[in-house]
Amino acid sequence: MQLINGEELALKKIATAPEKSIYITQPLSDNNRLFVLNQRGLIYIIKNRVILKKPFLNINDRVHSTLNPKSRSGMLGMAFHPNYKKNGFFFVHYINKNNKSIVSRFSVTNNKDIADKNTEKIIIKIPQPDKINVGGHLAFGPEDGFLYIAIGSPNQNNKEKNNAQDLTNLYGSIIRINVDQGEPYSIPKDNPFVNEYYKRPEIFCFGLKNPWRFSFDRKNNDIIIGDINEKSWEEINWNSWAESKGANFGWDIMEGKHCYDEESFCDTTNLKQPIYEYPNNVSYMRKFINMGHQETSGCAITGGYVYRGVKHLSLQGAYIFGDYCNGRIWAFKKNNNIFNLYNLQEELKDKSKSLPISIASFGEDNSGELYIVDYMGPIYKFISN
Repeated sequence: MQLINGEELALKKIATAPEKSIYITQPLSDNNRLFVLNQRGLIYIIKNRVILKKPFLNINDRVHSTLNPKSRSGMLGMAFHPNYKKNGFFFVHYINKNNKSIVSRFSVTNNKDIADKNTEKIIIKIPQPDKINVGGHLAFGPEDGFLYIAIGSPNQNNKEKNNAQDLTNLYGSIIRINVDQGEPYSIPKDNPFVNEYYKRPEIFCFGLKNPWRFSFDRKNNDIIIGDINEKSWEEINWNSWAESKGANFGWDIMEGKHCYDEESFCDTTNLKQPIYEYPNNVSYMRKFINMGHQETSGCAITGGYVYRGVKHLSLQGAYIFGDYCNGRIWAFKKNNNIFNLYNLQEELKDKSKSLPISIASFGEDNSGELYIVDYMGPIYKFISN
């Protein structure tokens, strides 16, 4: 994608974190440090392109670790409180040794590069039957200041079926809670299922399989969800905040835009279908759809961000995403639900010294510039050559 000033897009490796890195973020009050989440239960700081030797947080003794590359166990998500500069609070999502999803609050010490692991306050605890489709992402709403938490739905071969359509539990949903009031939290009064019998009031939207990463468009508060599915289709759900509120994204009635049971009819009434999908089996895709290199392929979508920085004007408003399995990167712009898909891989390959292999996550700094976290440790930033 040629930039309007004649420069070209590239990725620059800014640091190498330990293996099993899965997310990068930055508190609103701090433009000089980046925080890298590690699946083993550690958080590292990048300062001046150097990974500090001592972790910001180490709760390795509390997280479930595994050698299975398909497992989403361990530490999964992190979000700084919007008022972190004053209260020093941040939140993490991890799977503990008893196979439960834990969302906890921690506090920083007087040394801003070190957190106090003994300040843990558990906010929510959810059993995880399969340790694979657990979601994991955390984010504070940019307009309401509430905490949004992605929770996956166990596999269909697990005895807990149809969870994402059962609103008596939290599986397969993004929940929205107020961590500044209540003990340990309270329910925002405008949540869609408040005061409805047999529906969990925490739920903001539902019908998701494994919403590994979601994000807010900082310009208009749209919510974009990259949902890793079970069999055949990866999907992107991009809707306004109002459209997302109470939305049913279809799992496990549908997978992508298709009936989950491909041999039977499914009722799609009131289901919010994805804006984009792609098959998660490359050979299937090439045989039946004849997609070229411009199209998407892979097996596990890594949701990203709508670019709102100032350094790459041609990317303004483009949603950048990738696939964990093949390291490919794409972008598209939404315009009245019509969009043009760009394959960024070819240009990035030509202009970058190296590229990520396994895209665990994208990240966004306070200025809206974007990063990529390779599961093997390298951290990349989008730049212009």
